Amino acid sequence: MKFGETFMEYLQGEEGSDKYCPHVEYKRLKKVLKSCRACRSALKESSSNGDEDDHHQSNLCQFQPCQSCDQKFFSELKKEASDIAGCFSSRVRRLLQLHTAPGMQKYLVTLRHCFKNDQQAMREECQILIEYALMNAIAMQKILKKYDKVHCSVNGRNFKSKMRAEHLEILQSPWLIELGALYLNFNESNGGKSNEIFNHFSCNLSDTGSIMTLMFPDSVKLEYDLTCPICLDMVFNPYALGCGHLFCKSCACTAASVMMFQGIKAASNESKCPVCREVGTYANAVHMMELDLLLKKRFKQYWKERHASERAEMVKQSKLYWDNQTRYVIGY
Repeated sequence: MKFGETFMEYLQGEEGSDKYCPHVEYKRLKKVLKSCRACRSALKESSSNGDEDDHHQSNLCQFQPCQSCDQKFFSELKKEASDIAGCFSSRVRRLLQLHTAPGMQKYLVTLRHCFKNDQQAMREECQILIEYALMNAIAMQKILKKYDKVHCSVNGRNFKSKMRAEHLEILQSPWLIELGALYLNFNESNGGKSNEIFNHFSCNLSDTGSIMTLMFPDSVKLEYDLTCPICLDMVFNPYALGCGHLFCKSCACTAASVMMFQGIKAASNESKCPVCREVGTYANAVHMMELDLLLKKRFKQYWKERHASERAEMVKQSKLYWDNQTRYVIGY
């Protein structure tokens, strides 16, 4: 079965869902490319016949649809990518809040579990979101590849790079890492007995390198490096900056010249990512709570040592900060 048919079947299955989410308009964008291809074929035939008038008409025909194709294609695809990324992140965020709810909210969620078991519903929601991200990512890749084939260009690849630079590439989203960690945490709570929905995922956290590997159907494989690029150790209390790079909280705070007890959000708007040097990424930082929980379960002793070390450093910084504030107030 061709991907177009598979994608249409997937969309038809989504129509029965209560929650509507935007999708790549694969079928309609494919028609736009077909009309452009037909126009290019007409130009080729007229050129071979040697009729200058026909060639002139076809030349006009060639440029008009190509301009129309570019305007419709890239602007529309960018809007779809933005809508898909926004919908995906908001749904994953709501799902994670149910699993890692803090304080009183966690008590209410636990109390709710006494009357209703939401574990299966959350697992199914995980599967739906993973499939949503994967299907739309594949649809976007295929339509861009088809664009390059029709136009004999690399504009599709350039557009994909632009999307990645603007953080619209859904497979590079930190929320997908969180969703994979949530999947694995569900599996851990199930005694390590993987069921049907866990079969596509694996997590390799070895001594030689901290890599999370997500395996999908159709041989799609994603790897995420869980090594902090500053301390070169496994990320602890991890945060993903707006650019997608992962850091330990302590390392990210140090790089932004803020104290740990102040937190990532205290960083100025001019703070840059230590890796890509992009400005303003601290404002959109994501606390990777599910990933931290996964590391805590997998490496209990290591996590305890890092926790004690970070807490001691936080107390030290806090004491130093308030001592300086006291000296400033009394005039020393």
